[in-house]
Amino acid sequence: MIRQLWTLSIRARTFLRRYMPTNVLLDAIRTRRGLKWGIPAILLAVPYLLAASAFTTLIADGGPGWLNLLVLLCLWNALKFLAMGPVSLVLLTRTRIQEHRVRSMVVAICEYHRS
Repeated sequence: MIRQLWTLSIRARTFLRRYMPTNVLLDAIRTRRGLKWGIPAILLAVPYLLAASAFTTLIADGGPGWLNLLVLLCLWNALKFLAMGPVSLVLLTRTRIQEHRVRSMVVAICEYHRS
């Protein structure tokens, strides 16, 4: 039983990771070329927060209870984009340090072979 639940959760995660727009965008930001877009991605949290606020207002005015799920979804996506800014800065810094080390090693090897 636990194995089936584990397998189902893995398949659900794979599906959500591959096809949900926010996950696709966050995966694109985590690439080397996309790391520079981490800070502007924070701005994408604003529409999600506005949508969550609008859904909350609708619920307070007597709207259906299932809108609470959309509020949670909007808040979760907003948090993902808010967190991606600082994470992308850390990843970009780490990547640039690694690239600098590689360039330094290549220069040192070339100078060694010249002499």
